[in-house]
Amino acid sequence: MKTVWIIDAAYLFSYGKTKPFDYLKLKDEIERLNGGPLHESYYLNSTQEPASDAQNAFHNWIKTAPPLGPKFRVQLYRLKNMNLVCPSCKQPVVRQMQKGVDVAIATLIIKLAAQNVYDRLILSAGDGDFEDAISYVKSELHKEFWVSGSQHNLSPDLQSYADKVLWLEDMAGAIEKQG
Repeated sequence: MKTVWIIDAAYLFSYGKTKPFDYLKLKDEIERLNGGPLHESYYLNSTQEPASDAQNAFHNWIKTAPPLGPKFRVQLYRLKNMNLVCPSCKQPVVRQMQKGVDVAIATLIIKLAAQNVYDRLILSAGDGDFEDAISYVKSELHKEFWVSGSQHNLSPDLQSYADKVLWLEDMAGAIEKQG
């Protein structure tokens, strides 16, 4: 069975703030639960322009093949400046927001399924906005769908379509970051 894993990096980043994990260990655990190697793995994120040296080093590392890195295909999108007003002081504030990542993930889900690149999709994301894409690949293209996420912020809409839910909390011992 060909399996593709798609990661919403912002989602895993938010989980990692409270429970630091190792991406290489996470991929190993996903492959163990999958019953074999993944056909392809995608990591989608937004980054500032220009990216910092630390961001560039991290993105280069996650592209690296095992045993040194997890070998993800990395797709990066620009951050968008949002002009807001501070509710307490009423001063203008510029906040950077992700732009294009969710649309890219939904497009990738459908494109790879239509090209018959996978039989099983594992999605590490928590956003219910992916429901239409998942519904389509399950009902029309007959693909198996697994979702990997946190018990604290995984959309019930995604859970309802999942053939299997991989809880990050259940993997914590196997994926925790050392040091």
